[in-house]
Amino acid sequence: MQFHISRDTPTIPHKKHWQFCVGSGHALLALRTDYTRQLQFIHDTLGIERVRFHGIFCDDMRTFNDLSMQMPLPAAQAFPEYNFNACGAAYDNVLSAGMKPFVELSFMPKKLAVEDGRPREGSFFYKPLIVPPADWAAWRDYIQAFLRFLLHRYGAEEVEQWYFEVWNEPDLPMAFWNGSQEEYFTLYEETVRAIKDIDPAIRVGGPATSNSKWITAFLQFCKENQVPVDFVSTHQYAGDPLGGVEDQGGPESDGSAPHASDPEAFRPLMEKMTAALDAVEDKTFLNGFRMLMPDKSETTDLPNDTFLRNSAVARRQAGDLPLYYTEWNENAIFSAYTNDTRKAAAYDVKTALDVADNLDGSSVWCFSDIFEELHPFPQEFHGGFGMLTQNGIPKPVYHAMKMLADAGDTRLDLGPDATRGEIGIAAFQAPGEMQVLLFRQKMKNLDLPKEPATVALELDAAPKAVTVRRIDETHGNPLRLWEEMGSPISLNRAEIRDLTERSAVVDEPCSFQYENGVLTLQTELGVNDVVFFRVHTAER
Repeated sequence: MQFHISRDTPTIPHKKHWQFCVGSGHALLALRTDYTRQLQFIHDTLGIERVRFHGIFCDDMRTFNDLSMQMPLPAAQAFPEYNFNACGAAYDNVLSAGMKPFVELSFMPKKLAVEDGRPREGSFFYKPLIVPPADWAAWRDYIQAFLRFLLHRYGAEEVEQWYFEVWNEPDLPMAFWNGSQEEYFTLYEETVRAIKDIDPAIRVGGPATSNSKWITAFLQFCKENQVPVDFVSTHQYAGDPLGGVEDQGGPESDGSAPHASDPEAFRPLMEKMTAALDAVEDKTFLNGFRMLMPDKSETTDLPNDTFLRNSAVARRQAGDLPLYYTEWNENAIFSAYTNDTRKAAAYDVKTALDVADNLDGSSVWCFSDIFEELHPFPQEFHGGFGMLTQNGIPKPVYHAMKMLADAGDTRLDLGPDATRGEIGIAAFQAPGEMQVLLFRQKMKNLDLPKEPATVALELDAAPKAVTVRRIDETHGNPLRLWEEMGSPISLNRAEIRDLTERSAVVDEPCSFQYENGVLTLQTELGVNDVVFFRVHTAER
């Protein structure tokens, strides 16, 4: 394959929308020193401005207490307190890392949660309560107390720079919201009105749904009821479990999941899962979990343009409001082996470039494997969502986003098809250099042919020097090095440092030809490899 980039190629801004925010686990983790250290590294090296996490109101943050929690006497419930000090410590750590919070207002404190027979706990490791409040007036009082705490601690000038998002993925019952769409809309209305009564300048939005859903219905509700909304937020993964972006005719559920209120409906599923576990030879927790949560992106023919198509629809639905994708990535399956491979790197590079014109900001899920949504696995490489492992070793996806971060703010307009094929290309300009990024992206990664593709580049550029960075089997691949060590469960500091250094992705000298004003470069691309050329056109 051959590409030619002319000096007459028009230019457009390089929209680094993913620098708007990054995701992480839940709020309690933000109290850890290693979390803060990694967060600052992400800010300093990738330029990401904000961080978003779940569960600022979960009971492990102890925001709403009463005396009965210490002395279990009926009369003790009449002695309550709000305590947002742990929230303040978490936000202090975010600010000390050079970033700002993107505040996800979730989940429900036990002392406020409705008790009406519906299941109250979500299906995650830290057991969030995912139901509406029992008393809307009590919820409003709680939200306003939280806002007063923030304004007193940080000042209005600071807090008004933050974003406040009401809940997380309320379209997913049993996971994040055991309520109806109507109940979520009420939650949003009560929350935003409580906030605006304290400070009208604070930015609040939603619906924070999975798979680009509910936007039309949400905005229609806000319009009909004159409910304030400052931005639209939603999420998108290539392998989301539910289908159908709103207004596109797809189902919001395929109907295959049994209803939680019918335990007998789960019996065939449980028998199937038990048989699958019996068949696992190496019975580690991780292997069993992977058997129960298979990687859909390897077992199903998933399209690689779902985010592109759905974000175009969401852009139209959001109208003039800012549109933020506050979670996105290649895989929605936690523990998937390929999360640690360059498959995620190639997908994230391609997708970040593809969707740039459709949204105002986005947040890759997530920055670190310091994360325990389903289970805190001890293995350094366990298929976590992070750009960094739990000990801070950069994965291929980190190195790919570093390439995009280092790319110039001016992008050469090579046309929409340039990034849509299996082999994609993007080019950029920065002071004193031109940059070319190549990738070969496929959704299935494990059983593909290993033969590389040869790519030739011709550029109208006069080089002083050319360097190249690679993400491939031997560059930026700490997973392979860890497996060669025998996949040890734990690592000491020397081993962490060694893996980080040996898997580093750095600029290396690159051979080239320059004749008659044309620079020629050549490289080979394996499946899901990423290559970044820097053509230095000025004296270094």
